[in-house]
Amino acid sequence: MPVRFLNPLFFIIAKSTHSEMARQVQYLKVENQILRARLPKYIQTTPAERFQLLKFGKPLGAAIKTLITIVHPRTFARWVNDETPKPLNPPKGRPRIRKDVETLVVRIARETGWGYTRIVGELRKLHIRKISRGTVKNILVANDIEPAPTRRGLAWAEFIQRHKQTLWACDFFSKSVWTPLGMRRFYVLVFIHIGSRRVHIAGITDRADRDWMAQRARELADFFRGRGRGQAELPTMVFRDQDVRFTKQFDAILKSAGVPMQKLTAYSPNLNAYIERWIQSIKHECLDHFIVFGERHLRYLVEEYVDYYHHQRPHQGLSNEPLHGLQLIEEPDQPDDASHIICNSRLGGLLKHYERRAA
Repeated sequence: MPVRFLNPLFFIIAKSTHSEMARQVQYLKVENQILRARLPKYIQTTPAERFQLLKFGKPLGAAIKTLITIVHPRTFARWVNDETPKPLNPPKGRPRIRKDVETLVVRIARETGWGYTRIVGELRKLHIRKISRGTVKNILVANDIEPAPTRRGLAWAEFIQRHKQTLWACDFFSKSVWTPLGMRRFYVLVFIHIGSRRVHIAGITDRADRDWMAQRARELADFFRGRGRGQAELPTMVFRDQDVRFTKQFDAILKSAGVPMQKLTAYSPNLNAYIERWIQSIKHECLDHFIVFGERHLRYLVEEYVDYYHHQRPHQGLSNEPLHGLQLIEEPDQPDDASHIICNSRLGGLLKHYERRAA
């Protein structure tokens, strides 16, 4: 009798405990839903948190679908699958292209601009045969290299470097000048040789009209012919912007002298970057520091800066040396000895340069 009495008792106790736990679980689910409603829609879990969820969630099996709320059940299932050990011998696909071959493909594309098929042919010539046109394409796409038609055109920087010895650029810059008649704006016409960075001031005036420009063109024609007789080659092209001061007559006179003018597109200062940068330099390093009184004063300032620019100022685009190169002086006995270095200056100390005192 005692045994028969205990079995129903245990059943009642167990049923009561299960019912109590179900009510607790139901309460926790409702509370969890309320809390979740106040949280962001997506919660980023850490690896440690994922481990805890997997540890207690996997034993629940399919029941986890009705309980989990922090992530979607499919996300939890993906976590479980990621923990599943992978087969030791996965099925083999196409072998990966060696890194050195990928580097070679990228190098050929950047150096030549060739298309996919042309690159494959060059690789076969080098006895690299296990690479297809599609593989070449994938390698170039992964390295952000456009298809050949996009790469075929010669880049502007490459064009400049290839022809820099016979290219010139010109432009105007202006400066307000005090004169006996009041404040006047003067214009300076300047040319720069792209290859050597040498500058030529073609003229300074407060009235760059048609006649003045025609006279400057005739003088420039003589200047360039003089260079062609031995000093340097005649320009193959001179870049200019669309400034209205550049007249058709100005272009025609220079063209008749064998100096073609190339008008650049509007609002494109980067295409004429060398002269734009020089104008910025003379303004920031010299003219912006002076109140100019008269045309003569302006000419003096410009001439002083141009001479300093040609002979003392180092140029970062030319190995950080002056245009005429470094002066050939006797090496000091002690290379680090700075006791004989002196500071020379121009324009009241505005333009400074340093040199060793002659022995």
